[in-house]
Amino acid sequence: MIYTVTLNPAIDCIMQVESFCPGKTNRAGTSVCLPGGKGINVSVVLRNLGTDSVLLGFLAGFTGEEIRRMLLHQGCCCDFITVPSGFSRINVKLKGAEETEINGAGPFISQADTEKLMAQTRALKSGDILVLAGSIPAGISQSIYEDMMQQLSGKAVSVVVDAEGALLRRSLKYRPFFIKPNHHELGALFRTEIRCPEEAVHYGRLLQKMGARNVLVSMAEQGAVLCTETGRVLHQSAAKGTVINSVGAGDSMVAGFLAGWQKTGDYEAALRMGTAAGAASAFSMQLASEADVQCILRTLPQATEF
Repeated sequence: MIYTVTLNPAIDCIMQVESFCPGKTNRAGTSVCLPGGKGINVSVVLRNLGTDSVLLGFLAGFTGEEIRRMLLHQGCCCDFITVPSGFSRINVKLKGAEETEINGAGPFISQADTEKLMAQTRALKSGDILVLAGSIPAGISQSIYEDMMQQLSGKAVSVVVDAEGALLRRSLKYRPFFIKPNHHELGALFRTEIRCPEEAVHYGRLLQKMGARNVLVSMAEQGAVLCTETGRVLHQSAAKGTVINSVGAGDSMVAGFLAGWQKTGDYEAALRMGTAAGAASAFSMQLASEADVQCILRTLPQATEF
């Protein structure tokens, strides 16, 4: 089973505002409210692609109950811990000539609640997959991802890490199954700029030497690069289309990769599915549907090998 962890879920209010003017009343042309958070996005797209997962994390208050309701309505399996005080955050995403985000604060998470989550992940079994995605909110130890991975050492649980900076770097010693930095995050890790797939390959291989088994680097219009633990290095060109909403595109790539890997056990197929799922979300106001992913897959060329 796949388990996704979302430490600070949200209701994402996505509004299309063509000409945003600070200090004045702005009206949205279209708007949609969705359950948000990187792990949640992964699970929603997995569900859309016919792959089951269990959502873990923390919910609080009336917003937390609405997040749970929306996810259950979409057919997701929720095992969130309910926090007794505060409420889950609301994020506002303004889409127009530029993208502007206002992210709310989440509830306080006590040590007792944190230990409940640790117990849930400690119970994972051999063959399970754990997805750790996103930043760690205030009140939770910055070592929580490392602590989860350490307690799973020796249990043959595959861990996926989609985080940046020190969070990602510190996870590498536990040999995560795959990591997915984008080219900006990859460059920041090594204090450089990643300008082309060849440079992504070079630094992706360095991350493998540091412990990552598979490294998937998303590069926007330059597609994606995958350095596999078998030694193969693949480049998948980007899908053609108009970006409408980039929120969740990276999470959708993680979900597509996992769904493709679960179904085929083939890295090239997983890379193609991940690329298509990421594009399907970017080309829509909502997260990727299976129909949209399949449509994009039919237009994607085969990946090339370095």
